[in-house]
Amino acid sequence: MSPPVASRVAARDGFVAHVGRRSLETFRALADVRTWSPLLVGQMRRLGVDSVPIALFIAVFTGAVPLYFVGALVGKTVMMELGPVLTGMALAGRVGASIAAELGTMKVTEQVDALETLAFDRNAYLVVPRVLAATLMFPVVTAFAMAVGVTSGWITAVNLLDLSTPEFFKGLRQFYQFKDIWFGLVKSASFGGAVALMGCLRGLDAKSGAQGVGQSTTRAVVLGCEAILVLDAFWALVLL
Repeated sequence: MSPPVASRVAARDGFVAHVGRRSLETFRALADVRTWSPLLVGQMRRLGVDSVPIALFIAVFTGAVPLYFVGALVGKTVMMELGPVLTGMALAGRVGASIAAELGTMKVTEQVDALETLAFDRNAYLVVPRVLAATLMFPVVTAFAMAVGVTSGWITAVNLLDLSTPEFFKGLRQFYQFKDIWFGLVKSASFGGAVALMGCLRGLDAKSGAQGVGQSTTRAVVLGCEAILVLDAFWALVLL
């Protein structure tokens, strides 16, 4: 194996080990309920409720895109793929970047060290509430996006394809299965946890200075999007 290839393999293996170690530390920090529970609701509002407008904006155009996929196909694509994945990608930019920038700033200004000096577990105080909040709220935001996406598809079909409302909903009902919804919501929950974890990981590893924080923020968004694509393929193999 040539030196450049060997170095890339070593870097990849080191990053995977780093992610695994951080994930294990986060899981262990769940036991410190008194530290993270007071912070959870605030993080749910910030990462979930405040993300609804951008998710609905994307959902409107998601539903309008498949002009020739009416009824059943609009429902299937929006609920199982386009809704969860596109919403997850949009929130990876908003949520992942926000978390990485916030924690990166705390790291370079030594606020994280101050927490540890005060005997706070940084994973229980900083990581767990954000990961849990994103895991719980991504499905909620995605559910709104699904509803708006299907509604947008219905309006588009009726107005641009001269398709009647009964015809559209007949096709929607004909191939609808309950798993269409929960499949999308399960995926979106995993997307939320992965995006938040990547944001926390890169933020806590930020280097000193504004450039270091900026690089960590950018990397968090990229890793969040990559994690979404990997998880999307994983759930397709496991659940379909």
